[in-house]
Amino acid sequence: MAQVNITVNGRPYAVGCEDGQEAHLIELARTFDRQVRQVSQDMGQLGETRLFLMGSLLLADELTDLRARFSVVQSELARLQSDHARVETRAVGALESAAKRIEKLAAG
Repeated sequence: MAQVNITVNGRPYAVGCEDGQEAHLIELARTFDRQVRQVSQDMGQLGETRLFLMGSLLLADELTDLRARFSVVQSELARLQSDHARVETRAVGALESAAKRIEKLAAG
């Protein structure tokens, strides 16, 4: 297990993570630090626990919104894929029909 030193709201923390995940953890900590600093700027200096709670809740709210948007995009993608499959099937049918007519004309 790897050990990473991160800084949130100006305070250092040692955090463990799986080997190879160090850079990802550092980036997550930077995201959280930006959120905490924004909360601190907007609401004034709160106790660390409350500051971290507010930052976490705001990030959770953002995550929930993104998941909802992602779900809408997935639904739209599924609809478009279904439409594409129907159009492709009709196009194949039209091409086969045209090929049969051309074969009849060529034979006749």
